[in-house]
Order: sequence, then C-alpha cells, then structure tokens
Amino acid sequence: MTPPHPTPPSAVLRKARIVTPHGIVHGSLTVADGRIATVSRDHGGAAAGHGGDGEDLAGAWVVPGFVDIHVHGGGGATYTTGEVDQARKVAAFHLGHGTTTTLASLVTSPPELMHRATKELAPLVDEGVIAGIHYEGPYLSAARCGAQNPAHLRHPDPAELARLVDAGAGTVRMVTIAPELPGALEAIEWLVARGITVAVGHTDATYAETLAAVAAGATVGTHVFNGMRPPHHREPGPVYALLAADTVVCEFIADGVHLHDGTLRFATGVTGPGRAALITDAMAATGMPDGTYELGGQPVTVSGGVARLTDGGSIAGSTLTMDSALRRAIGAGLSIMDAAAMTATTPARVLGLTDRGALVSGLRADVVVLSDQLRVERVMRAGKWR
Repeated sequence: MTPPHPTPPSAVLRKARIVTPHGIVHGSLTVADGRIATVSRDHGGAAAGHGGDGEDLAGAWVVPGFVDIHVHGGGGATYTTGEVDQARKVAAFHLGHGTTTTLASLVTSPPELMHRATKELAPLVDEGVIAGIHYEGPYLSAARCGAQNPAHLRHPDPAELARLVDAGAGTVRMVTIAPELPGALEAIEWLVARGITVAVGHTDATYAETLAAVAAGATVGTHVFNGMRPPHHREPGPVYALLAADTVVCEFIADGVHLHDGTLRFATGVTGPGRAALITDAMAATGMPDGTYELGGQPVTVSGGVARLTDGGSIAGSTLTMDSALRRAIGAGLSIMDAAAMTATTPARVLGLTDRGALVSGLRADVVVLSDQLRVERVMRAGKWR
C-alpha cells in the first residue's frame, strides 16, 4: 500500500475498473466533499465531462470500502476490553486492509466489564473510528459456545440489556442471541423495537426455534455453520432456517478454515449476494506472528495462522482481513461484483448504514483500489486517502 497523501476537496480516479451494484464500469469515479459525485465511462481515454484531468489508475480495480460487522481485534490489539487506545489500533489496522466501516464486537464477559467497555467505546462512534458496538454474547448456548467463555454465559436479562443499551447511548448496533434460551424471544423483540439488529448465533436451536427468532425480528445469522447445531436431513436446525429466511443476512467467514470453499459457494448460492455478508471474526492475532494470545479471558494459540483455544482446541475467531475474504470468495468461484456486495453493500444495509456500502453517486466516498491480484493499493475513507 502506498503511503497516504493529501486529498484535494475533489478528485477524479480515471481509467479504473469500477465495481458498482449495476455492473463493472471501465471509466472514472469523481469524489467531491467526501462523497461520490459521479461514476462514468471513459470515452476516448478521458473521463466523461472532466477532460484529461484526474489520476490515472491504469486499469486498477476500484471496489467499495469494506464493511466488517463482526470483528474483535487485529494488529495485536483488541476491541473486547473496551480500551480506547487498543480500539483505535484495531480500526487503523483493518482500515489498512480496506475496511472503512467496522463494528467493535465484544465477547461474553462479566456484566461490569461489558458495561465499562460499552461506555468507553461509545465516544469512538461519534468520532467515526467505529460504526457501533456488537455484543457476541453473553446470551449464548453453553453447548455451542465455541471460544466464548462458558463461565460468563447467562440467560437474557432485561435489566442488564437495558443497562448496556443505555450505557451505549445509541451506539449498540447488533446483539447475537441463542433463541432457545429462556427469555430470548422477548429480548429479541425488545432490541428490535429500539432499532438494534439482532443476530442468531452460538445456538443449539431447532429449526422451529430459529424461525421463531426470525419472526420476532432477528435479521442476521452469526457466522452461519459455525457455533451452531449442525444441519441434518431429519433435523435441519438453525443453518437451513437461516439460509432459507428471506429477511435474514447470513454472515460467512471466508478463510478456508471456518468454511470449506465448496460450502461457501453453496451457501452464498442459496442466499445470493443480497443476503450474504462476509466477515472476519478477527481477533488480536490478525496480522501478527503465530504465538499465544487472549480472547475473552481465555488463552488462544495461533499456529499456521489458525487461532484455537489453548485448552480444548475450539476455533477462536480468525486471523482474516476483509481483503483476504474478498480474494478467497472470488477464488471459490464468486464474481467480483457479488464479492463486493457481500463485503460492503449487504453488511451496510443490514445495519441501516444507508450512506455507504456501494460506489454510487451521493454515497460516502469509501473506496478501495486493488491491483490485478486484488491486493490493496490504496484506501479512501469519506473522501480522504488513508
């Protein structure tokens, strides 16, 4: 990635392959005042309406800035403890890999830690460092907790939920819940009524229990297939229910570890790009050497880039970045248009972030320039090179 440099109030990126929701435009993208002004085809080697001005990208790919709705850390830092300096490092690390929008995903922890972390992280939303807070826990299944700390799992508690949401002051954007737990459906309805996205995950729910959660307003499946009762032809469980639900966006970790490429291709073929969100589920070890790390108070050993609990061996998040997820998805047979939708447009939409997520006139100028090998060359966020 080239070093950042000053961005003028307006800019034209010429001779690019621009991935839009409607097709690939061989042409130019104009940015003005932090937003996308135009996307136009080049004619005779010049940007339409802009003469010969602008920056020549020599045919590089241009995709929308990635929107990662499920990430715990990266670059040796973590969101999960609520430390502001750590959170800034995580966001900066992933921005370097093209993620222009990120949620800070917390994990199952004691009530006071979650409350304190929420209060500490909330101001970073106003600053634009993060787009909101995601609770992956503590209201999860003990049978499917994976790397979540079982010592702190609990049933949905209306008083605790209200205290957390109040502490977030409008910054809590998503909560993952196992719908089979006592009080789960009521919690889902309560959260949805307050404009908070609810995800089904880390669950041992039946097919019917999962559909009840969807009926109550859940609209996301947390890293579908992982942390869930496995599908069976006589008991389809949550996986089939989530894949088939027209109102649900399914998260997929496209790292070749959590999902076989064939599974990724099959599942996204069922959902289509409009109901699939590629996520990283990244933890602090992302971008770091193999070794011992920590997640939710539990030691994690990273070997060959794969993170597992030191005790028990459960997969403990990932060391994935969103640009790697995009490359993996394309390598698995998805088109670059579908992969761009799954890494930006769909995740932005499911969170209600209507000002970003696509290279369309009027939206925030979140832009990633990729080489022929789909490696990140430059990143623009809100009209500024980073």
